[in-house]
Amino acid sequence: MTTPVIAIHGGAGTISRSSLTAEEEARYHQALSAIVSAGQAVLNAGGSALDAVTEAVRLLEDCPLFNAGHGAVYTSEGKHELDACVMNGADLEAGSVACVTNVRNPVLAARAVMEKSEHVLLVGPAAEAFAAGNGVQTVGPDYFHTDARHQQWQRVRGQSKAMLDHDAASFAFAHKDAPAEKAPIDPDNKFGTVGAVALDKFGNLAAATSTGGITNKQPGRVGDSPLVGAGCYAANATAAVSATGTGESFMRAVACYDVAARMAYAGRSLEQAAHEVVFQLLPTVNGRGGLIAVDARGNLALPFNTEGMYRAYGRGELAPVTEIYADPA
Repeated sequence: MTTPVIAIHGGAGTISRSSLTAEEEARYHQALSAIVSAGQAVLNAGGSALDAVTEAVRLLEDCPLFNAGHGAVYTSEGKHELDACVMNGADLEAGSVACVTNVRNPVLAARAVMEKSEHVLLVGPAAEAFAAGNGVQTVGPDYFHTDARHQQWQRVRGQSKAMLDHDAASFAFAHKDAPAEKAPIDPDNKFGTVGAVALDKFGNLAAATSTGGITNKQPGRVGDSPLVGAGCYAANATAAVSATGTGESFMRAVACYDVAARMAYAGRSLEQAAHEVVFQLLPTVNGRGGLIAVDARGNLALPFNTEGMYRAYGRGELAPVTEIYADPA
């Protein structure tokens, strides 16, 4: 039997210690710890990796601290469009939904697509109808609202671009001669995606990713999160991977699959493959963010090229480890 492992992320971006109060920081750590613990409980009870990542992402979607489900960001029309994907490493089965507006937990809709349809990806009203017809809870638009997200949209509405963070505070993208500006976390520009990867006692891998998109995005825009290989991937032969960052860049790089491909075809270790994708490949297409990954031996990799990434992991019965900044100290 394999020692089970689970890791989660709650988004990446320009996150400096000066930007969060002690109380705010504690709330993130508490939420991450509780959600990892819930995933560990599934795994330690003999549950599957697929069940563990589904439950972890469901809880992340329910937590207003993160941009998925309750607390999702607003589109340029002042609405919510949500995406999610799940993938099972044992058989490469996958399911995803995109641009859903009334599904409380898009990850559960994605799981339904995987298990109850012959398809991989359903979008829009048809995905919503499929989810409802298969017992997935639907809600009104007010469910996703939080005051913080609405105020965030009010500040940026009318601008022509979706708000992404491209300032010099990112150590991987700052010019070598530029001053080390330490801007506070910008909630308007933080990369908001959640995800989980897991290895269960039986040696099976799984991954799940979910997002509310990016603030002020054009309606109908779909990022990497619901796309197999771009924002989510799992194969027992290599790794389970979930990404967060500039979605279009992760799509162009097919970033999650590329981690697995480097392991399968170039003999890279998980750590080597994940590092190469995040720090060498993604910068060539202006990709900022990070990923979490676990392989069949239980090795973990959680690299990111921004100042921070909300992340946590738990192994077996050990207490969860939660981190936010580039250096955990």
